[in-house]
Amino acid sequence: MNKVIGRNFYKDKTILVARNLLGNILCRRMSSGEILKGIIVETEAYTQEEPSCHAYRGITKRSSTMFKKAGIAYVYFTYGMYHCLNIITEKEGFGSGVLIRAIEPLSEDLNNTNGPSKLCRELNITRELNEVDICTRKSPLWLEYGSPVEDKNIIQTTRIGIKLAIDLPWRFYIKDNKFVSKK
Repeated sequence: MNKVIGRNFYKDKTILVARNLLGNILCRRMSSGEILKGIIVETEAYTQEEPSCHAYRGITKRSSTMFKKAGIAYVYFTYGMYHCLNIITEKEGFGSGVLIRAIEPLSEDLNNTNGPSKLCRELNITRELNEVDICTRKSPLWLEYGSPVEDKNIIQTTRIGIKLAIDLPWRFYIKDNKFVSKK
């Protein structure tokens, strides 16, 4: 059993957390007690300083979770049919988080996890998990340390699926990993 990633990991700069999450393990305890796991292979960073972030316009009903303490889940519903999972970063009061875009399944029961909404559908991550503390194995959702990814195996590029701040190179993925949503 790997060690759970503690809160201090998430208090770092959002862009560093996004990079450093690669290779670590997302864990989800299902209502049946089964634990599903996958290696994080793709992430994107978002902060209140840029217009594609939900926190850009300040605290709203939708974005309020982004201003809470580092190391909690921000799960939002988009396009009327999809959920997306973010991990809150930096200091409380600063709206920021990392979108988990894709994982490489470690559990046989996981199939299509290459994309943020597919990942959430496979792991049954819904708004019910918004604001859960991911820094404890007692949670239905947590992260464990995996294997560090060498810099030479990480691609840093612009984010996808957004219309604003498209020039920021705040997307990270593991080179040549078949579970990355888009190369």
